[in-house]
Amino acid sequence: MTRKSGVPHNAWVIIVDGEKVLYLVNKGDDIDMHLVVRDKEEQDNPQAQDWAANRPGRFNDGPSPQRSAVDDTDWHQLEKERFAKDVAEQLYKDVHRGRFSDLIIVGSRPALSEIRKEMHPEVAKTLRLDVAKVLTNHPIDEIETLVSREMENS
Repeated sequence: MTRKSGVPHNAWVIIVDGEKVLYLVNKGDDIDMHLVVRDKEEQDNPQAQDWAANRPGRFNDGPSPQRSAVDDTDWHQLEKERFAKDVAEQLYKDVHRGRFSDLIIVGSRPALSEIRKEMHPEVAKTLRLDVAKVLTNHPIDEIETLVSREMENS
């Protein structure tokens, strides 16, 4: 018996983490999925310690001579969030132009959370599945297997 993938023809499958996004398109059908790379983006995001220019700041705790350290801004994390927002914005532009009508997103928890938060209702209507899993460095056949399994279980 042939197993259905459940992923419609021309559906977009987005694989994303905070620094990379892979845009795939199903050129097969809902029975025999065949994902093809449409586009990919990667941002150069140095580690948090590489962003730090100097020692963390300090502030006075009041009348005592004790001073407390202030955490540095985590620029690395902020860049990951900005990247996810950019992906959500690009998805809105693409759905608005009629480039896709079915969407599946597989991403790291932080990236997926940020995309969900920023997702336009027009994009949300096309969302068939979202999975919190990091697959940005996996081969396409493994991605197809996971997406197919998740579609079956949804």
